[in-house]
Amino acid sequence: MTDLTFPPDRAAYIRNHAWMAALAMAGAMGILWAMGNAYVWTGAVAGLAAIALRGVYLASEELAVVWKIDDGALVGPGDQRVALANVEAVRTMGSFVQVITRDGHKYLIKYQAEPAKTKAAIERACL
Repeated sequence: MTDLTFPPDRAAYIRNHAWMAALAMAGAMGILWAMGNAYVWTGAVAGLAAIALRGVYLASEELAVVWKIDDGALVGPGDQRVALANVEAVRTMGSFVQVITRDGHKYLIKYQAEPAKTKAAIERACL
């Protein structure tokens, strides 16, 4: 019996990539400025292009990953299965939810629309 599913959210995916693009643009421009390059603006173009290409290329794969709670376990892609009794901590990091097991393994549930709700649902299921 499947109680809960945690699909990725397209808006969260785009928002994360917008932040990464802003950081990449600023970083590339900073490096070019530090090198004394007269065309610092090209760093913005390069940073934006790199993250946009990454986002488009990985979107179909990343947005297809669905985690669910099923039969007392958190089940993810690639036959990942985490017994709820083995969950030690659940944390949010931006739009990600990190699940940490008692033996130290870490799992990311990425691009959640409401990561606090995902965290709360997992914690409730662990009780």
